[in-house]
Amino acid sequence: MTSFVRDQWYVAAYSHEVGREAILGRTILDEPIALYRTEAGEAVALADRCVHRRFPLSESRLDGDNVVCGYHGFTYDKAGSCVFVPGQQRIPRTARVSSYPIVEQDSFVWVWIGDHAKADPARIPRAPWLDDPNYATVCGMEPLDARYSLLVDNLMDLSHETYLHGGYIGTPEVANTPMTTEVDDDAGIVFVSRHMDDADCPPFYSESTGIQGRITRWQDIEYHPPCLYLLHSRIAPQGVLPPSDGPDDRAFHVEVVYAITPSTEHSTYDFWAVARDFALADEGVSDFLRENNRTVVLQDVTALNILEKVVAAEPAGVQELSINIDTGGLAARRILRRLAEAPAEVTT
Repeated sequence: MTSFVRDQWYVAAYSHEVGREAILGRTILDEPIALYRTEAGEAVALADRCVHRRFPLSESRLDGDNVVCGYHGFTYDKAGSCVFVPGQQRIPRTARVSSYPIVEQDSFVWVWIGDHAKADPARIPRAPWLDDPNYATVCGMEPLDARYSLLVDNLMDLSHETYLHGGYIGTPEVANTPMTTEVDDDAGIVFVSRHMDDADCPPFYSESTGIQGRITRWQDIEYHPPCLYLLHSRIAPQGVLPPSDGPDDRAFHVEVVYAITPSTEHSTYDFWAVARDFALADEGVSDFLRENNRTVVLQDVTALNILEKVVAAEPAGVQELSINIDTGGLAARRILRRLAEAPAEVTT
C-alpha cells in the first residue's frame, strides 16, 4: 500500500500553538513546514528550509510579517518570496520557498498537502464541538514513533479498551458487545457503532459525571479518511435511552476527536480532544479528563511504538488474521488505499 494520501487537508497544529513568539516547525508527509502568524493574526505555512543553505525557518525569527533566516539572513514574505538577500541588491529569481494553503477551523490549523489548485476548504471535515460554547474541551498532542495506519487500526477497533485501558475507559462490555459497520462509499466515511445497554461505568465517566452503578453506553464512530476521527460517546444511567423526540437531557455526551496526521513513513502526530456537554465550568472535571485521556493516549503510544518495531522487522509476505472486530479498520484501509493509489488528474 502507498503510505501517504496526498491532495488532502491535514491538521498541522491547534490554533493556540501557532503564534508570533516562536515559529512552529512540523513535518507533514515528509514535508518540513514552518507555521507562524502575521501581525494581523493570519496563520501562515511555509516550507521549513531556507533556499540558501537549508537552515530551518522554524529556528529563525520574525520581522513584522517576514521570516528572517537565523543562519544568513535571507528574508521571506508570507507568500514565500525572498525579499532580502545579504550582501547584494539583486534577488535571485529562484529565491523563494513553497507556501501552503491553510485554513483555521474548529480549533485546528489545517494545511493542504498537494496540488494547490485542488485545495477546497469545503472538503475539510468538521469537529464543531471544539469551539462550541455549549461544550467544554480539553486537548493535547502526542507524537508516535509509528506509522499512521497503526493508529487508524487502533481507533477503529475500540475492543482494545478492555485490555489496554482497563481502569480508565475499558470494561468487559466493550470487547464483548457486537458492533455494526457501515461505509458511505460516496462520501468516503466509515461508521462503526457499539451500543451497550447494560455496562459497567469506567472511572473515566464515573469520576467526571458522578454516575454510580451500571450504565447505558454508546460509542458511535465516524472516520473521515485520511485525517479526522470522531467518537460520539453517550453515557446514561442503565436503562435510560434517548427519547424519540426532544432533548436527550438525561444522558451525558462526550465528543472525542482525533486528528491523525502522518509526519514521516514511521511517525505520526496524534492530536486528541475531548469535548463534553456537562460540568462546563468545573475545572476539576477538566483537569481529570485532560490527565486521564492523556494517560490513555500514552498507553496507545507505547503499544503502537512497540507494534511499529514488530511490523517494520517482519519479512515480506507475513499474513495477519482479521476477525469481526476488524471490519471497520479493514474498511478504512480500503478507502486509504484507494485514495493513495488514485491517479493524479491531468491538467492543461
